[in-house]
Amino acid sequence: MPPKTHLDRLAVSLMLLFCTLWGLQQVAIKITSAGISPAWQAGLRSIGATMLVFAWARLRGIPLFERDGTLWPGLFAGVLFAAEFAMIFLGLEYTTASRGVIFLYTAPFFVALGAKWLLPNERMRRAQWMGMALAFAGVLALFGENLLRPSGQAWIGDLMLVGGAMFWASTTLTVKATALARASAEKMLLYQLAVSALVLPALSLGLGEPGVFAPSAEVWASLAFQIVLVASASYVGWFWLVRHYPATRLSSFSFLTPVLGVLAGGVLLGETLTPAVFAALALVGAGIWVANRPSAA
Repeated sequence: MPPKTHLDRLAVSLMLLFCTLWGLQQVAIKITSAGISPAWQAGLRSIGATMLVFAWARLRGIPLFERDGTLWPGLFAGVLFAAEFAMIFLGLEYTTASRGVIFLYTAPFFVALGAKWLLPNERMRRAQWMGMALAFAGVLALFGENLLRPSGQAWIGDLMLVGGAMFWASTTLTVKATALARASAEKMLLYQLAVSALVLPALSLGLGEPGVFAPSAEVWASLAFQIVLVASASYVGWFWLVRHYPATRLSSFSFLTPVLGVLAGGVLLGETLTPAVFAALALVGAGIWVANRPSAA
């Protein structure tokens, strides 16, 4: 399949599905955190997903160990992937989740900036910048009031979440700009999962987390959802999309994830849904449309 210059119906449908799963993941993380420490939870997720994706690749006969020039960029992407989650979990020790979302979802802008130098075939048009700004305004409409509250040491966590956004963007750019772009989605993902499966449990131990402290059927089911549907199925699909479609256009869809996460919290956890949620959804949807509409001939 040759690389695409625009998102077709398949890519849009998959991104809507993945953003829904990633939004549901926010609920799953809350449920799992009631019985498993955050960094240990992320480590278990990577360990489980590594085993699943490896088994899937072997079952389908996907080559994983041939010399194809992906080893060093793959390990580098793995370090970036692990660093992203480390910055997120450490940052949330200082700042709130709602503030953190705002800074984490600056990632698409870092992808766009990096693409200017690393991906010359994906240069951003003015409409794409405007669309991303509109989508980000939706995230601000949903969570922005938290920026005005007394923050104390929250700025430390905010900076860490910006760091997490930069690592997230760097992972996407590394996949697109190196030999990883020619590898299978399964191999791309396994590099990242395997490295994070080693790093995140070590981080958890270093933080002195209790690990699994209150296991229950609900906790294990939520972790299984993260392993099977999020870190395995949706991430394989995401990296397949990154391989075949423009990363800058795909990244604009990520703004849907926090909004869908709040919607999922309202439906599944009974959390309050304010008019700001629906205003944010409208802004994000409009921004995605502006960023991805075809340019005039």
